[in-house]
Amino acid sequence: MLGPLAVAGDPITAGRDRIVLAMMLLHPDRVLTAAELIDAVWDEQPPSTARGQLQTCVSRLRRALPSGVISTDPAGYRFALAPDELDAAVFGRLVAQARERRDPDLYRRALELWRAPALVEIDSQAVRRAAAVLDEQRAVAIEDWVDLALSAGHDRDLVGELSGLVEQFPLRERLRGQLMVALARAGRQADALAEYRRARAALREELGIEPGRALRELHKQILAGEPPEERAEMIRCLPRTVGDFTGREAAVRRLLGVVEAAGPHEPALAVIDGMAGSGKTTLALHVASLVGDQFPDAHLFVDLHGHSDREPLDPAVALLLLLRQLGIDADRVPPALDERIDLWRNELARRRVLAVLDNAASTRQIAELLPAAPGSLALVTSRRRLSGLDSVHNESLSVFTEDEALAMLARIAGERVGLEPEAAAEVVQRCGGLPLALRLAGARLAHRPRWQVADLVRRIGTSALPELAAEDRTVAGAFALSYGQLAAPAQRLFRLLGLHPAPRFDVLAVAAIDDLSTADAEDLIDDLVDVHLLEEPAPGVFRFHDLLREYATALAAELPEAERTAGLVRALDLALHAAVATSVNARRSALIRDLGRPEPLRPDLLAALTGPDERLERERPALAGYVDAAFAADRPDYGWMLPRAAWHFLWSRGYTDDIETLLARALLATRQTGDRRAEGVVANYLASAHYRHTRYQAARPLLERSIRLLHEVGDPISAANAMCNLAIVFYQVGRLTESVELCERALVVLANQDEGVSPGLCLDALSYSLAALGRYDYALRMQRRRFLLSALTGDRNAVLHSLMHLTVIRQRAGRIAPAVAERNYRTLLRWGIRLPYRALVSDVTSELAVVLLDQGRSGEAMAELRRSFALFRDMGDRRLVPWILNLMGRITRESGDPAGAAELHRRAFDRAAAVPQPIEQGRALLGLGDCLAADDPAGAAANWREARDIFERLQVPERAEAERRLGDPVAVGGR
Repeated sequence: MLGPLAVAGDPITAGRDRIVLAMMLLHPDRVLTAAELIDAVWDEQPPSTARGQLQTCVSRLRRALPSGVISTDPAGYRFALAPDELDAAVFGRLVAQARERRDPDLYRRALELWRAPALVEIDSQAVRRAAAVLDEQRAVAIEDWVDLALSAGHDRDLVGELSGLVEQFPLRERLRGQLMVALARAGRQADALAEYRRARAALREELGIEPGRALRELHKQILAGEPPEERAEMIRCLPRTVGDFTGREAAVRRLLGVVEAAGPHEPALAVIDGMAGSGKTTLALHVASLVGDQFPDAHLFVDLHGHSDREPLDPAVALLLLLRQLGIDADRVPPALDERIDLWRNELARRRVLAVLDNAASTRQIAELLPAAPGSLALVTSRRRLSGLDSVHNESLSVFTEDEALAMLARIAGERVGLEPEAAAEVVQRCGGLPLALRLAGARLAHRPRWQVADLVRRIGTSALPELAAEDRTVAGAFALSYGQLAAPAQRLFRLLGLHPAPRFDVLAVAAIDDLSTADAEDLIDDLVDVHLLEEPAPGVFRFHDLLREYATALAAELPEAERTAGLVRALDLALHAAVATSVNARRSALIRDLGRPEPLRPDLLAALTGPDERLERERPALAGYVDAAFAADRPDYGWMLPRAAWHFLWSRGYTDDIETLLARALLATRQTGDRRAEGVVANYLASAHYRHTRYQAARPLLERSIRLLHEVGDPISAANAMCNLAIVFYQVGRLTESVELCERALVVLANQDEGVSPGLCLDALSYSLAALGRYDYALRMQRRRFLLSALTGDRNAVLHSLMHLTVIRQRAGRIAPAVAERNYRTLLRWGIRLPYRALVSDVTSELAVVLLDQGRSGEAMAELRRSFALFRDMGDRRLVPWILNLMGRITRESGDPAGAAELHRRAFDRAAAVPQPIEQGRALLGLGDCLAADDPAGAAANWREARDIFERLQVPERAEAERRLGDPVAVGGR
């Protein structure tokens, strides 16, 4: 490579093959895409057959080169050689060793590898650009070697060799200066001054510029007869750093590691990106201040205006500013970009510089500004994620952690922050941890010494952006600069997403709200993520920073009302259909009947709605926001349809509080629309939350109103379902006979319908009450019928629930072996956990405890009861709490702790009495009597009699248990 391209072995003569091989050699161990290679071969004007011709080239190269040297990667091709098989790699290694050891012999060995300019005969613009880097490294190595020789006092010996080098590199000012130093030290002052005149003439003729400041200073020294010095004083152009720099310890360590890894042998490059106000420039300047001593020649800074109210700097203008910072007069800077690039590289070749390129707009803007000389550092900041740079460290800044944010606030605002920790935490939360917002909030406190932190919290309120301002610095202004750089479609999407009800959204949600194809949505999302106006906390899931959401919402308010409403309705439509998709088969049919067949979703979005359960789980925290959005869009119909569609998912997973919140709002929505049928449907499902919370007195009037409304509007099917739910409430409060009658009436209603509606719910409710009454045969028939219907309709959850109840009824009736019942329950648990079906898991866990207890495995039974109790608590389901407490009491008494058991039974009685759940009151009294039997027979008998009276009134089989105890209290007390 260090001269004409030459390969050991068979020669490679085809021009295109040599270009492809040269590109691979210039980028070893990096995947080169087909597009890069095609551009190199045809100089960006490829024929239509370019890809096929490229493959032919690669095939020929593989035949000519050892096996495995060229490998195929999904993204393109990779070229791999051992380090000693490539002369450029050997050169780089020798130069690095020479610099480290300051060894002139190693420099000579490295330079002797060169036969001519790198890849001199390859006719390709891309190859020439890349080879120019090697040529530059050669020239710098020559100059470094000369420095060592001059330092060793070989001035006279170097004059001849330096003269030849200057002829070879006539425009390299550092070499000219080294020759002038050698001549002056050899006592040839006139020749040194003549060399300066020749250098000036060459630069003016070839580049139209004057010599640089260093060469001019050297000329002055020789004219004055002073000992020649090669280095000018340090150039310092960095802005001042903040005195209260806070946080970012990990980022600082990583950036310092980049500088350390590069050392004096390689140029170092780091790009710091992040959203507006994340502290990119502050971090870059802080790191620059820590490592500045390692770059003794120049500290440069240029604001590239990538995101400002001005046009981004053209690279030519940026180069002019940087060259001026190096001391080059404006009239010496050539007008053409290519000439400025050459001058920039020439000036940097002999310097170790640190350059901060702030606020970059794109890779193209900075590509030619990056110092390439070994031992230099470029720190680039940008709101955009810059790609296409080689050998770069990317540091993406997120917001501060809470600790970092509080520390910054305290450093700016003082001790008030520590005295009001809760208020300070609220300020941090409202600022979203954004450094600029925190700095402005802290400044407001610092300039208002009479304010407490709580005063600032009140000022921020629910709208923080107007308060986060100081003179001409505002968070909203910083956001506006990023927003202003977007194309019109991305701006429109950003505004519409400010309306989105969910805090997180995926590509489908984005496509829906802006009526885009998913492909277009992905492209626009990429635009927003690239400039940090959106975050991607998980693959395919996007969100706003809180302050950016506030900004986007404010922009959305400027859209025409019709456009805002249309976007919200599209978002609601997707959410509704996604919720509908979580119900299948018979449940889907019942749901569609309740909803009245909502408008169809766009076919492409419907086809892409995969994994509806996972989607609804992710969106569950946002469901209340969707309902609010429905009211905002003046579409209260969505305000009740969405909660109804999500109900079964929420119920099966135990999200009882969500059901109550959403269905209560849904009920308001139905009343706002005046849709009495919808009100009846929603009232039925709202009652389910009260049922789980054991607020039966609240559930009953809702269900009775539901039944009445649904009968009045001519919907007997929905009315029958509400009747079954009322029957379940009757079952819980001990009105078992009424529960059976209500179920049987509902079954008659459903049997008279032409739609073939499944009576599964009624059969299930009926079997509950029949089993409680001890009518086990009838109960089993109803539950088996329910099981068959559920299996026929493919309702998996109902099948599992029915299997559980069949086992429970057989267990109560003594018609199943405990080991078989245990096996059934453990199988059901595995299914419930896998689905997941938390409501089933909680019920089955408590029933498994009974089976274990009947087998004398009290320790295992207690563990299952505790697990069940925790599950019910997490779901907000209080129905079985008294029952579980009574079972715990039985285990505790049988373990020899009657006092502890009595306390558990008293708790069970109090909980059951508050509901009321009379059957559990009776069981608690039965257990209390058992605890007292040994020491207080009279007290025991009083409890048993009270329990017997309750059981007799309920007409349940437990009456026999009370009678047995009253007939033989001694046997009970001795157990």
